[in-house]
Amino acid sequence: MLSTDIQRYAEQLETASPFEILAWASDKFGDELAIVTSFQVTGIAALHMMQRIAPRSPVLTLDTGLLFPETQDLIGQLEARFDLDLRRVKPRQTPAQQARDYGDRLWERNPDRCCHVRKTIPLRDALVGFAAWITGLRRDQSPQRAATPILSRDARNGCIKIAPFANWTEETVWRYIREHDLPYNRLHDIGYPSIGCWTCTKAAGDGADLRSGRWSKKDKAECGIHLPLPAVAASSMRA
Repeated sequence: MLSTDIQRYAEQLETASPFEILAWASDKFGDELAIVTSFQVTGIAALHMMQRIAPRSPVLTLDTGLLFPETQDLIGQLEARFDLDLRRVKPRQTPAQQARDYGDRLWERNPDRCCHVRKTIPLRDALVGFAAWITGLRRDQSPQRAATPILSRDARNGCIKIAPFANWTEETVWRYIREHDLPYNRLHDIGYPSIGCWTCTKAAGDGADLRSGRWSKKDKAECGIHLPLPAVAASSMRA
């Protein structure tokens, strides 16, 4: 898809509903569309909508080997309820192998490296063969995500990235979850607004930023899968 086409579609979809955007994506990319989710509430809403559009769409989730038991329980519930074509994307190394090669508790010493090994590389490998992927990014989640486009070229993974819920708010998503009686991660009820690996996610105080608690006390707000590819790396990929 040309850059001019991406811009044109992005502008057309800016005022569309998430359901309309998901339906457009399914029609446009068919079997080459993947849903990527960590089973946050936005991802759950997307999976529910896709039951009416393309229920057997491939669903990729990054199983880092460090997920909370509550997250694993939720994945099992939704896999059974929606009969998902779920593909657990795992790192090349187990946590023990990572500790052997990089030292123990890498997530404390170098969280960027840990995320790269356990999330960024596995997702890149898993998206090979797909033309586009669905993400649950929303503009209200953090300052870093405030300009999230509905549609963009993902140079890091060599495909199109679609954010159908970019314009929705936390309140809107939770209203949808409750209206449709959808299961969600129990950790949300005890102060976890966003949930990643147990090693790097803490409960946050009342009124905290929606991404608070992720990489607590670290100068880090993203795992890396949504960060733009550095210019040098992008140039080498085109060479």
